[in-house]
Amino acid sequence: MDKQTYSPELLTHLFRQMTLVREFELRAIAERRGGLIPGFIHSCVGQEATAVAACAALSQQDVITSTHRGHGHLLGKGGDPKYMMAELAGRSAGYCLGRGGSLHIADFNLGILGANGIVGGGFPIAAGAALAFQMRKEARVALAFFGDGAINEGTFHESANLAGLWRLPVIFFCENNLYGEGTPQHKQAPITDLARRADGYGFPGVIVDGNDAIAVYEATQEARRRALAGNGPTLIEAKTYRFRGHYEGDPQVYREPGELEAWQARDPVPAFRARLLASGLYDEAQLAEIEASVQAQLDEAVAFAAAAPAPAVEEALQGIYADTHEGLVF
Repeated sequence: MDKQTYSPELLTHLFRQMTLVREFELRAIAERRGGLIPGFIHSCVGQEATAVAACAALSQQDVITSTHRGHGHLLGKGGDPKYMMAELAGRSAGYCLGRGGSLHIADFNLGILGANGIVGGGFPIAAGAALAFQMRKEARVALAFFGDGAINEGTFHESANLAGLWRLPVIFFCENNLYGEGTPQHKQAPITDLARRADGYGFPGVIVDGNDAIAVYEATQEARRRALAGNGPTLIEAKTYRFRGHYEGDPQVYREPGELEAWQARDPVPAFRARLLASGLYDEAQLAEIEASVQAQLDEAVAFAAAAPAPAVEEALQGIYADTHEGLVF
């Protein structure tokens, strides 16, 4: 397929997970409107290729930090839609017992060090994890997902400076969807290509089409190889676009006329589907079967979340304070 041959297992995984992310987001939006999910949702519809393909290039032992728009990252890293939907619904069966919600899901067993409501909050966590891997001589990397607005935060510059100085095995992955909330990129930064920021810290900055799953996979694979070889970080700027507002209910008055439609014509999910059909490796029936299995999985996830109990009031303070008898576990 294209420049090199990829296994059917990888191609199927990419297609299924991208479809799962897209349909999970649409289902979550519907369930919020229907009352199952409280609060805000920041969907990643349109950005499925960045999340899924970047995570596919990592090992199970590698870790990620995520953002307020992190559902795709969590599913890409192996998150279970049942426990994710339950978490969004504020139910005790969720990943964080219903207390984290959409912005704070984590699962250390999957290498998910947490979504984060703080813009730029994942940089130092990922750099710290990478430092630990380096000190323990473990063949593992940390990948920090972030948006174009977060690259202007001090946490990026501080983390990138130390990561470049110490040659840490970390990947800074920028999902550049052109807007920091409602502020277009050209009003946030004086440069068009944010990957150039890496020059100041002594490591490569790579630009990739964020709507091309194979291109994202290859760029992340190369960054991971570089990190494991002891050559330090890479900044990947994946140029993509979110099809919905910053949050559900956002009036989106900041978009230029025709802008959304132009990007929807490059929708990563149907584009990858068409690519698989054109390759001759798959037929329509095979892909339709995968899509049907995703819908069945999401039906199960919604039913699971709806049936799960809310957290008990008497457990509200559980987990806030460390048990000094058992100590802290990292």
